Amino acid sequence: MIEDRNFDDIAHKFAKNIYGSDKGKIRQVIVWQDLEQILAEFGGKDKPLHVLDAGGGLAQMSQKIARLGHHVTLCDLSSEMLELAKQEIEKQALLKQYRFVHSPIQMIDKHLNEKVDIVMFHAVMEWLADPKSALEVALKQLKPGGIASVMFYNQHGLVYKNVSCGNLPHILEGMPHRKRFKLQPSHGLYPEDVYQWISNAGFDIQGKSGIRCFNDYIGNGPNMGEYQFDDVLALEKKYCRQEPYLSLGRYIHVWAKKKEQQE
Repeated sequence: MIEDRNFDDIAHKFAKNIYGSDKGKIRQVIVWQDLEQILAEFGGKDKPLHVLDAGGGLAQMSQKIARLGHHVTLCDLSSEMLELAKQEIEKQALLKQYRFVHSPIQMIDKHLNEKVDIVMFHAVMEWLADPKSALEVALKQLKPGGIASVMFYNQHGLVYKNVSCGNLPHILEGMPHRKRFKLQPSHGLYPEDVYQWISNAGFDIQGKSGIRCFNDYIGNGPNMGEYQFDDVLALEKKYCRQEPYLSLGRYIHVWAKKKEQQE
C-alpha cells in the first residue's frame, strides 16, 4: 500500500541536497518570479496577506513572503522538517510572522479559523498516495479571489531524464521506482491531469513555468561546450514559460485564481 512520505528520517539530508544545490537555486529563482506576479495581484491591499504554506518543509519560499510583512501558516507532516524550518525562521527574525502546524495537509482545515489569500503547495503531491484529494483540500482553504501556487514533479520530465541517461529499458518497463533514490519521488504527475483538477475546483489558471527545463538534461561528454552556472540560469529564465520547454521541466509551477462565484 502506498503511504504519504514523511521526511523525519532524512530531514537534514533533504535540506542540504534540495536547497543547497544548483538545482535548488534554479527552482527558487523561477518560482520566486512567479510568486512576485502573484503578490502583485494583491498590490492594492494595505492589509498583510495570510499565506498557507502547505507541506512547506523548510519554508524557503514563504520566508521571502514573510519578509514583506505577510503572515504565514506553515503546515508539514514532518516534525523534524518543521523544527529545522523554525530554527532558520528564528535566525531570520521572522518568527512573529509564522504559525507552525504539525499536521498532514489533508487535515489542515481543522487548524484554520478562516480562509487564506494564498496557498503554496510545492513539491508535495508526488509524495502522496492520493495527490488529487490532497490538492482539493488545499484549494478549499482559499478565499474567493485567492490564488493557489502549485508545483509538482512532472512525469514528462521524468521520462525525458531517463532517455537522456540512456535508461530506455527502464522506461519501456513502466519506470518502476528504484528505492535507492530516497530524494526522488516514486512517480511524477501528468500536467494535463493537474491542470484539470485545478480547473474543476473552480479556478482560472493564470500562469505556468517549467522548473529546470534544461539543467537536468545537460550531458557531460568529452565534446561539451564550456559554460557557467549563470549561463544555465539565464537559459532557464529565458525559456521556462515557453512551450515545448515548459512541459519538459523536471517540475512545473502553475498558479491559479479562485473564481469569485463558484459554478
